Amino acid sequence: MMMFRSKRSTFLCSRHFLIYLLFLGTMYSSFGAYILIPMDAESQQNHLKAYGITYWTLRKDLKVKWLLNYRGGSFLMPDLEEIKKECTIRGVDYEVLNDTQANEILAEISSPSKNMEAVVLEKAPKIAVYSPKGNQPWDDAVTMVLTFAEIPYETVYDKEVLEDNLILYDWLHLHHEDFTGQYGKFYSSYRATPWYIAEKANAEKRAKELGYDKVSDEKLAVALKIRDYVVGGGFMFAMCSATDSFEIALSAEHVDICEPMFDGDPSEPGYQSKIDFNKTFAFTDFILERSPNVYEFSSIDMTRKRRIPKTTDYFTLMDFSAKWDPIPTMLCQNHTALVKGFMGQTTAYDPRNIKSNVLVLGENKTNSEARYIHGIKGKGFFTFYGGHDPEDYQHRVGDPKTELELHPNSPGYRLILNNVLFPAAKKKKQKT
Repeated sequence: MMMFRSKRSTFLCSRHFLIYLLFLGTMYSSFGAYILIPMDAESQQNHLKAYGITYWTLRKDLKVKWLLNYRGGSFLMPDLEEIKKECTIRGVDYEVLNDTQANEILAEISSPSKNMEAVVLEKAPKIAVYSPKGNQPWDDAVTMVLTFAEIPYETVYDKEVLEDNLILYDWLHLHHEDFTGQYGKFYSSYRATPWYIAEKANAEKRAKELGYDKVSDEKLAVALKIRDYVVGGGFMFAMCSATDSFEIALSAEHVDICEPMFDGDPSEPGYQSKIDFNKTFAFTDFILERSPNVYEFSSIDMTRKRRIPKTTDYFTLMDFSAKWDPIPTMLCQNHTALVKGFMGQTTAYDPRNIKSNVLVLGENKTNSEARYIHGIKGKGFFTFYGGHDPEDYQHRVGDPKTELELHPNSPGYRLILNNVLFPAAKKKKQKT
């Protein structure tokens, strides 16, 4: 027997169905569509590991929005259970947002009245650290923070660089290296110590194996390969003595600046006048330190010129327009604009020796010194950061390693990790 439904019952069913759909819509809108990882001082208990979560998410082929100047440079990513679990495991704070909340934040950021911007991070950069194979992660601040943040990296050294393996990587960090062939200018204090004698012998052996008569010639060849990597579109980040020794090596190409205890023969007479500043990335008009007994490379570094007590040694991050200058804004993201100073063989840079086309990202105005600088070379980018360890004020040879578990919110280490994520940002075509 065929059954018929009345118009009233059909109306009621339709009405109940609409109510059900509205209920479902309300229920699902209350669920999170995004995860916000806040990076302000009040809301995040582990800033450093938060970068690791962002990198981990990018490795899952998921895009992340870096919210420049929004709550300390927060990260916005898809609301996935595996990301939340990973945040919990690593001790990273996060907030779950629905579509409406996320759109409100993005609308605020896009407002012309706000110095904010949302930058899309697309792909986890492949990272290389230029460092001797025997070095431990705590020998260098970058390898230490990468390890702590659980961001994978590979180690390369002279052989790999000379074999053009840098093209395999998106981001390169230079360990605290001496590219001038003067063995870190440690001669005066450490020439009789076993570790210095062993390192000098190993460097000489390596140079011979790679086809060079002198360590200075071999290191110059490495520096030139790194230069070509940057000019071709690579991202380079260097700290401490790697910054100025790299520049000096480039400027002194085909000029012998090494004394006999370093390379077996005298330096070239009048070599200062033969330095070519057109070959450098960041520095110009510097005076080389001739004495092998002085623990300094040149006038670029401010270490011996500093008169700042440790208690007042801070530097200030510059404030850039997030919408018009997203790159320097990215590199300066932090939960504070005031960062504790820290020393190294190369602590800071004399502004008089910085080229006019190089941006100063952080400076100590009291002592008139630049601590953190950035520039473009060819199709690539470089960032130089003075000092050895952001949480060890005056690190010395043989000092114990820094325990980053005690400094999970370090502003100084955040600057390093800003540079790690920088190559992941969606590129906009530059005017040529």
